Amino acid sequence: MSVYELLGRLPDVDKVRRISRALAMLDAVLSPEPEYRIYSFDAQWSPTDEAALMRSGTGDDYSIVFSPDGVIAQGFDHDSPISPWGRPGKETWPGLFIGVPDELAPALDEPSFTDDQGNRSVTVCFWRTPADDRWLCGPVEGVDKDGADWLFDLIANGRPEAYLTFAESYYDVALELDAVAHVYALMPLTEEIVTALNPEVMLKDLKDDIAEIGYPRP
Repeated sequence: MSVYELLGRLPDVDKVRRISRALAMLDAVLSPEPEYRIYSFDAQWSPTDEAALMRSGTGDDYSIVFSPDGVIAQGFDHDSPISPWGRPGKETWPGLFIGVPDELAPALDEPSFTDDQGNRSVTVCFWRTPADDRWLCGPVEGVDKDGADWLFDLIANGRPEAYLTFAESYYDVALELDAVAHVYALMPLTEEIVTALNPEVMLKDLKDDIAEIGYPRP
């Protein structure tokens, strides 16, 4: 699957933001050590922007930056055949950034995707401005394995059941659907919900994470 199929599955901007917050909050509960989390959300990425981040720990990443001018996402699948690391001069795939609105382009300078020589580690990029009625991407041709499908799968799926499958695989834990659905709905955390997700964590332990994510306070 390529970015073209992904764009047809993505929900609207508000839901992408809500799901991103939920993923970050769930990971914060399940993993008290931030370095072992996959998903994070920074509600104060800049004075005007928020950002959802994914770090697989094995070289795959994405960022979704939310600003008043719109949203722009970029991701990197290190095994993708269109990875710039397998191309002459480490060039990104033709067309990947064509059409990116000028007002969103600065978000592409995320250091995690750029080396000291300015080479970008990106295999998928898409965006949407307030004036757009759908998600857009550049005219990338001949792409069927850019990582878009699995990198953004939990965002595109949008269902708490999908996080259950992820958590069982990554954290080796079977979660209660009701507790995960509570977080997906962005309802304030309670001690009971936190305990249902991770008996080793208390609500007070999550104070800083709740503030960083911008999750509704208890």
